[in-house]
Amino acid sequence: MTLAPYAIRSVESRGRQYPEPEAPYRTAFQRDRERVLHTTAFRRLQGKTQVFVVTEGDYYRTRITHTLEVAQIGRTVARALGANEDLVEGICLAHDLGHPPFGHSGERVLNERMAAEGGFNHNQQSFRIITELERRYPDFPGLNLTHEFREGILKHNVEAPGQSVPAEYGPELRGTLEAQIAAFVDELAYNAHDLDDGLRAGLVRHQEVERLAWWRRASDGARVGGNEQLADVKRHRIIRRLINAAVTDLLAESARRIQAMLQQRAGAASADDVRRWPELLIGYPPETERMNQEVKNFLYERLYFHPRLLRMSEQAERVVGDLFEAYVREPSLLSEGARRRLESVALSRVVCDYIAGMTDRFALAEHARLCELGERT
Repeated sequence: MTLAPYAIRSVESRGRQYPEPEAPYRTAFQRDRERVLHTTAFRRLQGKTQVFVVTEGDYYRTRITHTLEVAQIGRTVARALGANEDLVEGICLAHDLGHPPFGHSGERVLNERMAAEGGFNHNQQSFRIITELERRYPDFPGLNLTHEFREGILKHNVEAPGQSVPAEYGPELRGTLEAQIAAFVDELAYNAHDLDDGLRAGLVRHQEVERLAWWRRASDGARVGGNEQLADVKRHRIIRRLINAAVTDLLAESARRIQAMLQQRAGAASADDVRRWPELLIGYPPETERMNQEVKNFLYERLYFHPRLLRMSEQAERVVGDLFEAYVREPSLLSEGARRRLESVALSRVVCDYIAGMTDRFALAEHARLCELGERT
């Protein structure tokens, strides 16, 4: 794989938090990626909500299938632009590790409960998982990933300097090209695939999506009339075309922006130039961005606030809220590992971390158990 001069090279990494010898036949970023794959947090993504709670059926995407789809698109974009493919894939695989059960519904409740202590954000939780919460090695907490990987997790969706980024990662700087790629392909994937799942579930109708410029462009003028259901094969074909068109536009516009940077830097642009560049180097051309925004608005208006999903969200928020209150009231209900952390970590943060690590099914089962216990007592 040939890397562009503005890409991140593993041999130039700023290193790991805790010194350890590197592998003889894997780059540092390959090793980072594979450490993520073997985490408990990654495995649990298979049981966490993307849009539909996992108990709704086996046909819909979960957080892990979304993650794998993001990684696949990320590799394609990285290779085409000469970015570090291993680093992009690793950031994509780790970007949602911090999601609690029930997706954004669970996140809202945890953020409310933790408001007095800095709140809860799944991006920050992903960073805490890779640097602190995963305990797989006897010599250090977390996964001891490279500086560039940790930076990518912090900045993969940060368009401008942010106070939530620690000083050692340059809060005044943009993310690397690899972090920017991860951010855009994440949004691209969930826009396309949430639309796909919404159609599959019958929560949005094909007559509605045919009004979207993005969909019309991908469907090549095809129509399904009357009350017929959009055939699965045809829907999959349109979703593939939709993603392909978006990636093509993303590559063309990003290449144009990168070329402008190279011209200004006399062809000698580096990864630090990307961090300091006044605009994002990864993005859509204006017309595609307009179509993308139209899809996002449609999903918020017609899918994410659909009555069926709102009912699921209300149940999810009640489950997470009840669990939080039960564990704070009676810490002995926590797991043994969580209780050990109480010696050095505040109770509310331990409870928050414990709940955030749950799958949907475990949270529902735990809620049923604690409710039954409460009724008996």
